[in-house]
Amino acid sequence: MYPYARMFKELWKFRNAPKLGLFDMHVSHHICWPWDIDPWMELNNGRTLTLFDLGRIPMGRRMGLDHILKAKGWGLAVAGNSTRYRKRVRMFDRLEMRTHLLGWDARFLYMEQSMWKGEECTSHILIRSAVTSKAGIVSPAEMAVACGYATQSPALPDWVQQWISADASRPWPPQM
Repeated sequence: MYPYARMFKELWKFRNAPKLGLFDMHVSHHICWPWDIDPWMELNNGRTLTLFDLGRIPMGRRMGLDHILKAKGWGLAVAGNSTRYRKRVRMFDRLEMRTHLLGWDARFLYMEQSMWKGEECTSHILIRSAVTSKAGIVSPAEMAVACGYATQSPALPDWVQQWISADASRPWPPQM
């Protein structure tokens, strides 16, 4: 089940936090609870992806994006990701999550998130996300204007551009 209680707790916790600009870092803190672990007694890889939601959702609210999405009838959907898991997270470990928007191309937003246990990064994710409407994907430039920013994205880092290129060469639908 989706951790709605945790999501509402995060939204409540940051309700009076300063507003963020589009490219500002959102930092949040989390605990690996018993229901987050797998049979190997560590943070489940699928739950890691869900916990990353708990960084993006409050970040979007702090940016004012939630009000714009609601006013325009838009949604926000994950359209792809690449995740690295590097250090084990055990039950009751405390984590710091760092979340920020890197930029966009003609169709998608790209966000970077990481979880830290002390000075060690436990996992890192690149998220490709689409702003959606009933008509399909909304241009990120249109979203930026609605947020009061320029339509031009900062240049995406080389490693993000390389991932975009590599992912574009992947066959779809999969050839099984």
